[in-house]
Amino acid sequence: MLPYLTRGQVAVGAALALPPAVCAVLVPFRADMSGTNTVLVLVVAVVAVSALGNRLAGALASLSAAVWFGFFLTRPYGQFTITRPADVITAVLLLVVGIAISQLAARARDLRAITLADDDYLAQIHHTARLAETSTSPHTVIDHVGRQLVGLLGLSGCRFEYGTLIGNPPRLEEDGTIARCDRCWDSDRDGLPRKELELRVFHNGHFYGRFMLQPTPGAAPPLAARLVAVTLANQVGAELDATGRAHS
Repeated sequence: MLPYLTRGQVAVGAALALPPAVCAVLVPFRADMSGTNTVLVLVVAVVAVSALGNRLAGALASLSAAVWFGFFLTRPYGQFTITRPADVITAVLLLVVGIAISQLAARARDLRAITLADDDYLAQIHHTARLAETSTSPHTVIDHVGRQLVGLLGLSGCRFEYGTLIGNPPRLEEDGTIARCDRCWDSDRDGLPRKELELRVFHNGHFYGRFMLQPTPGAAPPLAARLVAVTLANQVGAELDATGRAHS
């Protein structure tokens, strides 16, 4: 049975295999095709790999295309040597253009991923707001937000404690940073602390409780996710405040 391969691994394999395969297919036509046309065909191959994979795969595909272009399609054929200055320039341009295209493709994928993540974050905030409007019990909202925090921050568990500040665990702050022993924890570099941390719930200056977050080893949620977590906690605070005023 073949081992499971990730998309990135498949892309790297394609980056190494596709350009020489394309060059080999073009060998019978190299006498009739101009260098420009062969380069365009190879650029298409680089674009295909870049669309499939990541920056590494795109860069490897560009390098592979330039190397095999020199081996198969320039004189002396069958050698990793290019003697004509025009062919050297063509190979260098193929490498530069291929790398540029691969980086643009990777950037486009990153932007798409960010857009999808932002849409998901907004949907979670909206869902919680709707639940708070229709729920008859704050416990329902608290349980719902707890489940959201587990998925959002990559936690192994989450619980809510009413009105207590026992201990001095690391704390997820309003600005998405993490305070640990009066120092700022570099969560962008180091991810979440290994020990349990708190996310306090306030509304109108009143403290209602805190979510105790149990990180999964290696969890490193981005700043946007941490800010959404704070927003969800604030929604819980608003719900508890509204419930308290209603009872009063």
